Amino acid sequence: MGMSAAGAGGSGRGGRGHRRRGRHHGLMSEINVTPMVDVMLVLLIIFMVAAPLLTVGVPIDLPDTQAKAMNVDTQPITVSIDATGKIFLQETEIPIEELVAKLQAISKTGYDERIFIRGDKSTDYGTAMKVMARISAAGYKNIGLVSLQEQDQ
Repeated sequence: MGMSAAGAGGSGRGGRGHRRRGRHHGLMSEINVTPMVDVMLVLLIIFMVAAPLLTVGVPIDLPDTQAKAMNVDTQPITVSIDATGKIFLQETEIPIEELVAKLQAISKTGYDERIFIRGDKSTDYGTAMKVMARISAAGYKNIGLVSLQEQDQ
């Protein structure tokens, strides 16, 4: 009757209850780079698609000049005149009669707001002068004309 408790129950070290592993694995200390690369590629695609949308939306062929580029800290209000004489405030087409009222509604610094006028090369000079005269008569002082820098050929 000499049966030991360890041998009969199977819960000892050599019995069925203990499974022996070949190796003991520690924590993995390597960085999995694949998810990070996936995220970076998605961000790259988003920025590539969004970047062209950040420019002013009215297509205008600006004239070339020898003036230097200006240093700007804040975004000015942009009034654009396309080749057909249509007037745009930022990217929205408006009639010339509503120009001053809309400018007063969106200007943050009142009559000291910088207003840039962009005119297509083929824009009628009279139309550009009408727009400038209305803005100036309303009391705005900082009015500028936008052009491209002349390229050396």
